[in-house]
Amino acid sequence: MKINGTHYRSVWPIGEDAFGIIDQTKLPHEFATLTLRNAEAAAHAILTMQTRGAPLIGAVGAYGLALAVREDASDEHIQKVVEMLAETRPTAINLKWALWRMRGALLNQPCEARAALAWQEAATIADEDVAMSEAIGRNGLKIIRDIAARKPGKTVNILTHCNAGWLATVDYGTALAPIYLAHDDGISLHVWVDETRPRNQGASLTAFELGSHGVDHTILADNAGGHYMQAGEVDMVIVGTDRVTAHGDVANKIGTYLKALAARDNNVPFYVALPSSTIDWTLDSGRDIPIEERSEDEVLKMAGRLPDGSVAIVEIAAPGSGAANPGFDVTPARLVTGFITERGTCAATPEGLRSLFPHKAGQ
Repeated sequence: MKINGTHYRSVWPIGEDAFGIIDQTKLPHEFATLTLRNAEAAAHAILTMQTRGAPLIGAVGAYGLALAVREDASDEHIQKVVEMLAETRPTAINLKWALWRMRGALLNQPCEARAALAWQEAATIADEDVAMSEAIGRNGLKIIRDIAARKPGKTVNILTHCNAGWLATVDYGTALAPIYLAHDDGISLHVWVDETRPRNQGASLTAFELGSHGVDHTILADNAGGHYMQAGEVDMVIVGTDRVTAHGDVANKIGTYLKALAARDNNVPFYVALPSSTIDWTLDSGRDIPIEERSEDEVLKMAGRLPDGSVAIVEIAAPGSGAANPGFDVTPARLVTGFITERGTCAATPEGLRSLFPHKAGQ
């Protein structure tokens, strides 16, 4: 994807001893990049959400581990760094998936070969993520085309929650990838963008992405989505996810469950877009997914631009009040119309997932 005419990925190598990321905490008011030179810096970037999005933090974690291997290629050090990085974000399975893949690729190799192998494997993980996101886009485009064909001459209205675009992946995105391809294909569409409190990833990141790409969009207060569904102004909902169980339950940004309920009540298709690295084949029930509890400050305070152009953090709640801040909720499989993956679309059922990934059956 492009910003001001320049193509960016969300993570990129800098030589062979550092890598770059976009500092997403500065968006949409400032576009800034960071250079990370060790695993500790990668962990900090993930923990503070300077970099975020389930597929992306997998790639960032892989590059972080690769840098650690340059310092110490021993089995003990690799395992220590894997555990350190994995603890930064407990809900998204892509991070653990990438770290485990890196560990598996390294531990049976000679120590002197591990640094080069680690850098190569991290780059491969990033490239594969781009390919999977592009394929998700193509598969989701078919769904949008079908909706457009049923309402010729009219705009397709799509609602999305949080940010599952190219800022959440290495490039293209998951939930937004079909939207970008549909826009580029000439389909008339409009996107309802949930603000996604408390961190406002929709208002800050998704709106930034869509605006940069020229996609017509409108930011909604989180509680307004159901109203527009009732009014017949939402043709489909498409969201990303941080973890999907083998039975099809979906963990995504807090508030997703409520959108799925509203969609079901109004017969609006509710799709979840994901790469296969987001499927946790070891879990059957969404109740077993660890839900990250984040700082109450994210609820009690908000960042914004002041009239003089500066950006400040302001308090928005009654002084002395506490806040609960679960980062994610779980949408049961029964509320999901279907999954859009790099291999195609399927029902949100164990049978549906196995139809696309038969080699994973029984894992």
